[in-house]
Amino acid sequence: MATYLDRIVEWHRSAARADERDLASLADRARASVERSTGRDFEAALVAGRDASRAAGGHPIALVAEIKRRSPSKGVLAPALDPGEVARAYESGGASCLSVLTDAEHFGGSAADLEAARGATSLPVLRKDFTVCEADVLDARLMGADAVLLIVAALSPEELGSFRQLATELEMAALVEVHDEAELEAALEAGASLIGVNQRDLHTFEVDRRRAVRVAAAIPAGLTKVAESGVESEGDVRLVAEAGFDAVLVGETLVRSGDPRAAAAGLLGHTVPCG
Repeated sequence: MATYLDRIVEWHRSAARADERDLASLADRARASVERSTGRDFEAALVAGRDASRAAGGHPIALVAEIKRRSPSKGVLAPALDPGEVARAYESGGASCLSVLTDAEHFGGSAADLEAARGATSLPVLRKDFTVCEADVLDARLMGADAVLLIVAALSPEELGSFRQLATELEMAALVEVHDEAELEAALEAGASLIGVNQRDLHTFEVDRRRAVRVAAAIPAGLTKVAESGVESEGDVRLVAEAGFDAVLVGETLVRSGDPRAAAAGLLGHTVPCG
């Protein structure tokens, strides 16, 4: 039976097949954009944020705060949000990086959301989308992303390795997302140094809050680890911090909080924003 991810990825692969743009020209533009811009080191920001939070008396973990309008499982979350305004609130609340949904069909996002969020802050930004072809990586660079998401379950080993290498050439980090130990092995074989563990079950979209803790035990020392999905409270953050994660990616809890600045600070264990 097809999963939520299967259906979304197939939609993206169909869109990729219909894309008639010249790939060589797109690659030239993406490489030219690297020369023109000053990148922001996504992975280094996570490590620095983790250490800063510890020094400030909070949990020893960095926050990747997500800008997300809706989701397939929860529906509309914040359709009228202002990406720049929310991004500034996240930064003020202690977030180390941003994640911005650019999938329009399923999440209501756009490249414009990413550009507005990045332009409003000094934080590195992850393009949160379903990367299924080389053009997706090139587009991420062109819209100003500092990192790109690669989902092991959505890619062949050859695609995973190729897209990770291309991201590196374009001076972007590659957050390689896994759901279990078998996918972790694939990520490691592809040379991933930044590992995301998604706690959401691919078949039901339900969250298993012990998944990140279990998979973390198998991640080799020296890699940067990010816990994804299902984080709703400071207690959830504490759990993954104790499991050795360097960062946590949070979206729904923050965008629905009503006060993203205070919500970000609260998740990190700070009564007032750090930094």
